[in-house]
Amino acid sequence: TLRTPPAAQRDRPPRRRPTATTGLPPSPPLAAPSPKLDPNKFQIYFPGFATDDRCGWWIRHGLGISWLMGGARLMDVRDVNEKFSLWTAKITQFASILLWKFMHFLVTVWYLMWNLVHMLESFLVFHGWLKEYKSLDVSKLRYLAIVIESEEARQISDVVELLQWLAAIGVKHVCLYDMEGVLKESKEEILAKCNARPWKGAETAKAIVGPTLILEFASVSDGKQGVEKAANLLFAQYQGGDQDKPKFTEALLDEALRLVGCSGPEPDLLLIYGPMRCHLGFPAWRIRYTEMVHMGCLKSKKHGSLIKAIYRFTTVRQNYGT
Repeated sequence: TLRTPPAAQRDRPPRRRPTATTGLPPSPPLAAPSPKLDPNKFQIYFPGFATDDRCGWWIRHGLGISWLMGGARLMDVRDVNEKFSLWTAKITQFASILLWKFMHFLVTVWYLMWNLVHMLESFLVFHGWLKEYKSLDVSKLRYLAIVIESEEARQISDVVELLQWLAAIGVKHVCLYDMEGVLKESKEEILAKCNARPWKGAETAKAIVGPTLILEFASVSDGKQGVEKAANLLFAQYQGGDQDKPKFTEALLDEALRLVGCSGPEPDLLLIYGPMRCHLGFPAWRIRYTEMVHMGCLKSKKHGSLIKAIYRFTTVRQNYGT
C-alpha cells in the first residue's frame, strides 16, 4: 500500500544522496568559463551575468539609456547657451538703441534751448535793450565779405534786406560770394534795390568815402581763373632768356593777381550764411587773417545776430605777426 506524503514533505527539495566513496554530498557544478576578451577591442565583461540573459539585457539597455540621458543633458546645455547668447545680444542691442535715443534727446533739447536763448538775445539787441550793443564802432570793419550758399542766394529779397541792414549799421564795403555765380547774374537788380555801386578793382579802403554802399561780386570761378591767369603771366614773364629763376614769394604772387585783376582787399570779417560751416571756395589768398562767423541759414537771419557778430569783432584785439 502506497501512502501519500504530506504537503510539507512534497515541497521539500530532495536530499542528495552521499557518494559511495566519501559519504559527502556531491559538489555543485562548475561555473561557466568567462568569455575570452579580444585585446584589440574595447569590451566590458560583467561576471555573473553571462548565464542569465535577462540580467544582461537589463544591463545593456540600462547603459544605453544612461548614454542617451547624458546626450540629452549635453543638448540641453547647448540649447541653454545658445538661448543665453541670443538674449544677451538682443539686450545689448536694445540698450545701445536706448542710449542713442537718450543722447539724441539730450542734444536736441540742448540745441533747442540754445536757439531760444539766441533768439531772445537777438530780440533784445534789435530793440536796444542791451546797452553794450548801442555803441557800435564799425570803423574797424573796413571790408566785410558775405558767403551765401548758392540755393539760398536765389532768394534775392533776403539778400537785399541783409544789405540794407548793413548799410543802416554803417558798413561801406561788402563782397558778396556764392559758388555758382547766382549773385553775379542778379548784380544789376541788387545794385538798384540797395542804391549801391559796384566796386572798382583799383579802389582801396582809404579811397572809399561817403555813405554809398560799395558791392563786389565773386564766385568760385574767379578764384580758379585768377590763379590760372596769374600763373600764365609769371610763366610768360620768366620763361627762357638769361634771367635768373626767381623765387616766387607772396608779394610776387599778389602782384601777379593784381595785374590780372583778380586781387582784392582781404576781408576783416567773413559771415557765412548756409547749412555748411565753411567758406565754400572763397579765394584763399584773400582770407589769410580773416575772422569767420557762421550765421545759420539766410531765411532765418536776424538783425540782432548781425549786430552781435559785428560788435564781437570790433571788441576783439587782433595781433598780426610779432
